[in-house]
Amino acid sequence: MARATWNGAVLAETDRPVLLEGNVYFPPEDVRREYLTRTRAWSVCPWKGLARYYTVRAGGQVNKNAAWYYPHPSPLARKIKNQVAFWNGVQVEAGTVAQARAERGGRSAPGPEAGSGPELRSGAEG
Repeated sequence: MARATWNGAVLAETDRPVLLEGNVYFPPEDVRREYLTRTRAWSVCPWKGLARYYTVRAGGQVNKNAAWYYPHPSPLARKIKNQVAFWNGVQVEAGTVAQARAERGGRSAPGPEAGSGPELRSGAEG
């Protein structure tokens, strides 16, 4: 079972996570969308494609661009299409993946270098 929590709220929970490059991707139907707001931010991974972002809102707090997904991933990354991953303080538990993220300070993100943080591009916050 994989679970993502932030500020006392369970953002996602699944028994079908996709593990890729040290990140846990949650199937869209297992994500609690009431905590997510789409943003206009994006980043590009050379092999996965264009990532889009969500801001997380829970318990009166805001965590900007703390979740991402690939709406149209490359053929090599098709298994993560529309799957949601988290970072930036969101606690993700999934056995050894959680341990690996903790060793990196809990920060892993999409992009060319895992753990370096995304280079977000954005328009106005949406």
